[in-house]
Amino acid sequence: MAAAARNTFLQRLIGAAALDAAIYEDVESDTGATGQAFAVVLLSAAAGGLGVRGLNGGPVNIAFFGMVALLVWMAWALVTWAVGVFLLPEPQTRADVGELMRTIGFSSAPGLLRVLGVIPPLALPVLAATAVWMLLAMIVAVRQALDFTSTARAVAVCVLGWVLAIGCALVLGVLFGPSVS
Repeated sequence: MAAAARNTFLQRLIGAAALDAAIYEDVESDTGATGQAFAVVLLSAAAGGLGVRGLNGGPVNIAFFGMVALLVWMAWALVTWAVGVFLLPEPQTRADVGELMRTIGFSSAPGLLRVLGVIPPLALPVLAATAVWMLLAMIVAVRQALDFTSTARAVAVCVLGWVLAIGCALVLGVLFGPSVS
């Protein structure tokens, strides 16, 4: 029997941004997509760093916020995994860390648009809109990866992880961020 055809990287990016559950299922089952998911996270973090340029961010701010974006994603992923697997699992929830990391890696696809923040009037709206869009993508990714039948449960898991990750970002920003003058 022939193997099922896999989507291309571009199809996965577009499908993930479009909140297509079938794309998240494809990524979840394809162990070869781990590198692609990691690339999406890195590109999204870089886009986030560049996106602050429109908020008068210099090179130090761009590098700093790119790193913060990456660290926040890592915190969000870890907290989401812990909450989804240990605090709020459904009876059929089976957690393979690789499956979850691949799906939530691709949920960063909307973050690629943060690069549009380099245009000063667009910076704040783009950064805010992509943050919400990434949350919505994460909800779909978590629902698929953790086999939740309830979207409400995926919302609870992701929002809790998001709040904690944003808290981490604020703490990092206050403690280590460049001064704003």
